[in-house]
Amino acid sequence: MGILYDDDVVIIRQSEKEGDPSVITVNCPDKTGLGCDLCRIILFFGLSIVRGDVSTDGKWCYLVFWVAGKSTTRWGLLKKRLVEACPSCSSASGLSYYRAESQPPRPPDVFLLTLSCHDRKGLLHDVTSVLCELELTIKKVKVSTTPDGSVIDLFFITDTRELLHTNKRKEDTCDHLKAVMGNTMLSCEIEMVGPEITACSAECSFLPAAITENILPLEIPDELPSSLTSTSVSVNMDNSLSPGHTLVQIVCQDHKGLLYDIMRTLKDYNIQISYGRFSTNRGRACDIDLFLTQTDGKKIVDPSKQKALSSRLEMELVRPLRVATVSRGPDTELLVANPVELSGKGRPLVFHDITLSLKMLHTCIFSVLIHLLNKLR
Repeated sequence: MGILYDDDVVIIRQSEKEGDPSVITVNCPDKTGLGCDLCRIILFFGLSIVRGDVSTDGKWCYLVFWVAGKSTTRWGLLKKRLVEACPSCSSASGLSYYRAESQPPRPPDVFLLTLSCHDRKGLLHDVTSVLCELELTIKKVKVSTTPDGSVIDLFFITDTRELLHTNKRKEDTCDHLKAVMGNTMLSCEIEMVGPEITACSAECSFLPAAITENILPLEIPDELPSSLTSTSVSVNMDNSLSPGHTLVQIVCQDHKGLLYDIMRTLKDYNIQISYGRFSTNRGRACDIDLFLTQTDGKKIVDPSKQKALSSRLEMELVRPLRVATVSRGPDTELLVANPVELSGKGRPLVFHDITLSLKMLHTCIFSVLIHLLNKLR
């Protein structure tokens, strides 16, 4: 195949007519979970996948995504992030091969952003939007509002660009926040936190079992709202149509990040997609056909494994997020649980979308905590 350059790994053809999807083509060495990683990046950039085709021979893969989204999409940056997610390859005697990593990647440095300002409606969403735009990932948040209307926001963040240790990146971040917040911003400080603070943050950020088990159950409840029932999702497995693959056919209603939810589940189960097709129709109904194998290259024939995978897919498609409200005297507490990949990565833009929804509903937020829920992995 020869040398494959970055420009060939990911090709983006932007739509020429309003309403038509843009097309993203990825051609690179394969790895289990690659589809999940690519879908997560596409979702992070605010794009919706309306159609997809995936094929692989186990060593090399070819993926095509038809996406719809914002006119402000930074296509160049999106391409760069997609290329970074693809396995590296080199050429030797015309054959491509994997470049094995000598050691696992180092965990990203964690920084504490301390923001002091005057409160106003929609403030938290505006700050979150800036951080997302700058590719700063929010790991944990603590927001406190005082009776006099002052706000102290503590954001534990990581930097996708790995530049937040520099003064220029820190100043640029504070300048972007100042441009959005105006005179309401009183101070902005960014500092790297030590491993002891990061470890304490991780250890101390679990919700009580009563919440994770009773309020945010992992199984599909017997009763759900009429608009959200398990009958709206169909997951069928068939081993008779292919000599070497298990065919999984899924029919469901579309939702934001649908393909990511499917890919994330398969990645967690170490399931390889040999061929797949995803499409939506005008009624937002989705049809997905996936030809799968296990890590040993064989079909999924064990009934218990089939049932476990089918039930997990159904759960993730019926309830991609677990949402509950709890009355706390005069206040209402909103609980949103976001499933986390085994790699530790959560669904992108969840906090962004929550704050946007509350802003649109003119609902004030006076306190926020983000916790790690291992039970939803």
